[in-house]
Amino acid sequence: MRQSIRKLLVQGFGIATVLAAAMAATPAAHAGAIYPVSDPDGFYYATGNLNAAHNGDVLDSRLVPNHPWPGATVWQLKFRSTNSTGVPIAAVTTLITPGPGPRPLVSYQPFVNSLGMQCAPSHALFNGGVREAAAFPLLLARGWAIAVPDHLGPDSAYGAARMGGQITLDGIRAVERFAPAGLGDSPVGLAGYSGGAMATGFAAAIAPNYAPELPIVGVAEGGVPVNPGKLAIQVGNTPQPLFGLGFAVAVGMEREYPAQIQLDSSLTPFGFWMRDRIANSCVDDIITVGANHSIGDVFHPGKENDPDLIHTMHANALEVVPELIRQPLYEWHGSNDQVPLDLALETADRYCAAGTPVQFDIIPGADHGTAMVGAATAVDYLSDRFAGLAPPSNCR
Repeated sequence: MRQSIRKLLVQGFGIATVLAAAMAATPAAHAGAIYPVSDPDGFYYATGNLNAAHNGDVLDSRLVPNHPWPGATVWQLKFRSTNSTGVPIAAVTTLITPGPGPRPLVSYQPFVNSLGMQCAPSHALFNGGVREAAAFPLLLARGWAIAVPDHLGPDSAYGAARMGGQITLDGIRAVERFAPAGLGDSPVGLAGYSGGAMATGFAAAIAPNYAPELPIVGVAEGGVPVNPGKLAIQVGNTPQPLFGLGFAVAVGMEREYPAQIQLDSSLTPFGFWMRDRIANSCVDDIITVGANHSIGDVFHPGKENDPDLIHTMHANALEVVPELIRQPLYEWHGSNDQVPLDLALETADRYCAAGTPVQFDIIPGADHGTAMVGAATAVDYLSDRFAGLAPPSNCR
């Protein structure tokens, strides 16, 4: 149980030290961003002319014959999306369906706190690495289809939440355009917790401009880290058992924003070693390598107010981006969550002020791990949205 709770906590702290990623001192020899080893499975490679395709176009597909959901059909779809700077990329989503549509579709974004390609949901769904998948039989029993995108993208850019939202939306487009699934007219719900809630929230917020045609009827998100930079300030230079996840976010963001975040001028010798060591790691290894280290161990002190860094962080912070969630929203948060409750409430207030019906539940005494139980209410919330019922709201 302790191990399980620790894994549920990782995103809350994992993003918390990324603000320190660009603290600069004497420049070191430039090596640039460290990217993961390519996936050995050729299905993941970009194929064809991505520039000629549209976002959400299916580039390839395959059935997954061996999976843990009896009676379901599982497809993996490769589709065209874009990264944070608008460059075309190939992304993957896994579609789990109890049968051909039409039927409701839930896009579920797991918390993926990793840098290696083998850690992506399209792999981890089949080896126990996505613990949230234990709830999928309940969704399938309701007759819903489930799409699970690899929302960290083809470079496992941990922390790049805006790109995660784009991949999520393009994954839904791909599922609805994939004729064998019969889901072209399906109403859509979005759901995710912690790091997955960041991708979920961005998908909802940017959908009116990025994918206005998608029929998103409701959004459910819990434990949302709405401003990673503020979390970093709160953590400071104190040794942390989950420090490795914070450093991994810095590595992931450098991959996605190599022009804005350049770690070479900031890293200590140990920081250089650690970046290389975890470049292909999943969550458990990242935690072990970084346990009880601190910002001062890996970064020199300096330019934490770098304007490029601040701009990049703001572009991936739901608290401050101009886009707002407009769809009916259910949000839940533990009263003792390590991810700040006050920031999540203030961000929900922004949505309320724009006229969004928001039901925000605070789970008494729950921390980031135990607050996961709010997902059960989230399922009922989405069920009511699929049924066309009026959404509840407790906006302040």
